[in-house]
Amino acid sequence: MRPVTVAAVQVAPSPQPLTSASIAENAKRAVALIRSCYAATGAELIVLPESVTTGFTPGVDRDELWELMSDLPGPLLDPFTEVAHELGIHLVLGTYRRGSTRPVVHNAAVVIGAGGTLLGTYHKTHPFGGERADRGGWVTPGDDVLVVETPLARIGVIICFDGDYPELARITAIRGAEILCRPSALLRSADLWELTNRARAYDNHVYVIGSNATGVDPAGTIYFGNSMIVTPIAEVVARAASHECWISARLDPESALSSLTPGSSVPQPFDHLADRNLAVIRRHADALLGEARSPFPRTGRDTDVVD
Repeated sequence: MRPVTVAAVQVAPSPQPLTSASIAENAKRAVALIRSCYAATGAELIVLPESVTTGFTPGVDRDELWELMSDLPGPLLDPFTEVAHELGIHLVLGTYRRGSTRPVVHNAAVVIGAGGTLLGTYHKTHPFGGERADRGGWVTPGDDVLVVETPLARIGVIICFDGDYPELARITAIRGAEILCRPSALLRSADLWELTNRARAYDNHVYVIGSNATGVDPAGTIYFGNSMIVTPIAEVVARAASHECWISARLDPESALSSLTPGSSVPQPFDHLADRNLAVIRRHADALLGEARSPFPRTGRDTDVVD
């Protein structure tokens, strides 16, 4: 990784019923904000929210969503690949993706290179509750991690609720990620949003760029924004408010682990990846890979869509 200026852009989806016209409007709004952000900050990596092309809760059934989506690369990404090529920047953004068979739909995030080329696609591995197709929702989960080598850094991707699962971020970091991008449309609380962003950064000593949606989507769901950029020692170095906007920060790998805590003169004495007790992990691998459940009862329904 080299020193690089990065940004998170908060975009509000169109609240109108989902159509090809509203999808085009969402892309147009996002591209306009990308241009403004780049003009103001010179960011070489810009991260946009989850499902930025549609809004998280699309308000249509799986069949209709499948029909409105495309495979990737495809028409959905064209406005983004074009602006990435024009500005010479890297983009990470979320969009639903048409699966190979109807009505399979994936919640995807893509990494687009500075030449406008699609460098990698990630499918959300932990869809939330009612988002899941097997619980009456619209998303079929993915089954792999993504780390992309770029001239800026090795970029890993998780999506929203994925950030609640330490194992996923840890695997992505072990696979080499230096920057973890988290496109999101999170609806729980700002406290949990900050907690999980800072924890995943600190757990793995990686930078986290969390770009969260704002506004109201086609199903009437409201988002709170609060996008943030977090350092490998869990310092929030940029934080957004709740409206459409962007935030940016300069990331320098030479200073990423220069102190124990932000502003401290005490040097960083440990490395959460290198210092893992692998003997203990191997001894209890069956527990990590086995079925498990919280010992406490849940009061909500599995079909509630809140993330």
